[in-house]
Amino acid sequence: MTDIPRRAVSRTAKLAALPLGFAGRTVLGMGKRVTGLASEVISAEIQQRTAEQLFSVLGQLKGGAMKFGQALSVFEAALPEEIAAPYRQALTKLQEAAPPLPVASVHRVLAEQLGPDWRSHFAEFDDTPAAAASIGQVHQAIWQGPPMDTAGPPATRRRGKTVRRPVAVKVQYPGAGEALLTDLKQLSRLGGMFRAIQPGLDIKPLLVELRERIAEELDYELEAESQRAFAAAYAGDPEIFVPEVVAAAPRVLITDWVEGIPLSEIIRDGTESQRDQAGYLMATLHLSAPARAKLLHADPHPGNFRLLPDGRLGVLDFGGVARLPEGAPEPIGRLLRLALAGEAEAVVAGLREEGFIGEDPIDAQAVLDFVLPMLEPLSVDDFRFTRAWLRAEAARLGNPRSPAYQLSRQLNLPPSYLLIHRVTLGSIGVLCQLDAKAPYRSILERWLPGFAHPA
Repeated sequence: MTDIPRRAVSRTAKLAALPLGFAGRTVLGMGKRVTGLASEVISAEIQQRTAEQLFSVLGQLKGGAMKFGQALSVFEAALPEEIAAPYRQALTKLQEAAPPLPVASVHRVLAEQLGPDWRSHFAEFDDTPAAAASIGQVHQAIWQGPPMDTAGPPATRRRGKTVRRPVAVKVQYPGAGEALLTDLKQLSRLGGMFRAIQPGLDIKPLLVELRERIAEELDYELEAESQRAFAAAYAGDPEIFVPEVVAAAPRVLITDWVEGIPLSEIIRDGTESQRDQAGYLMATLHLSAPARAKLLHADPHPGNFRLLPDGRLGVLDFGGVARLPEGAPEPIGRLLRLALAGEAEAVVAGLREEGFIGEDPIDAQAVLDFVLPMLEPLSVDDFRFTRAWLRAEAARLGNPRSPAYQLSRQLNLPPSYLLIHRVTLGSIGVLCQLDAKAPYRSILERWLPGFAHPA
């Protein structure tokens, strides 16, 4: 794997090959039907080849193409099984790995960011990446010497006592910024290809949001700031573990190493207790972080989490966060509570006040009937999230003939709620992949403002 292809024409050509290849395989399938092969065999073969090409192209390009693939992989739990199965393995790969950069490129970035004597900071450095993601890859190393802050000149760096500690060294791909912009522009033209993967998926809002967050995710010093805030908020916590930042530069981030089972492995092979524990802890993190850290971890794909040997949830990658200085919006919890209590008129009034409903008249009971099936996980003491439940909800909301679909056309998603909405959907997607059961209602009662009964 060479450096990220930076020329727009090169990346555009690779992305354009995705729908062209898909179309070519479809034509090939039509030809095979003439020879009498079963249509289900042809379909499975075409989908498998498309999945392989999808991972190859998005993984090699990294950048925005791969980040989009990661975002898409979170939602595979909503797909019908016959469509999801051929893609699941390829898309899950995007959550954990991609073809690595050459060693020389990694060393060059480290020298640029940490100085020509960068090796003096490490007792050991593994040139083989432990993980590779959308805009950077991670190497395992042993840090020696004091923690340092590389944000300023050497004379102003903060130094403490000398330590030796296992660390994760995240190195940003050269050209990642240009790659992100090029990919997101091109991906917006390929909606048809992604609708073949997930029917009814509107990729435009997702791409708009990803584009808005490019600058933040490219700035590893800003990510370090967010990680420090999370680490301080969860210091000593018995359920959530956030590794400390050891050093940070614009394109290199060094943090304590986290040893544990990736959630992608638990999704694939985990025991029921591991699945339930991971789901409970993910929900706890998602709901408690706005109150404790005034931040929301905004990248809920399984590659960013580890189940530690002591049962805690290890949390990685703080490049994508939402800043919520006032915590989670109180109207969310209050309206959920009112909906579960059957207060249709109060729910409509609250939704209208928050901008979810315009000034036109709307049937309050229809709104309540639209919302309540989504709130089933909060109507019982314990709920098991499953792919079947999510697929049923996706079908109810996505069928143009259904009352739910018709009503949804009268609703808006205010910009201030867009990121919270996307992260919540992503988290639910992971819970359904985990097939996790836990007391989710009690988690909301503890952490979501307005949800617990005022009494």
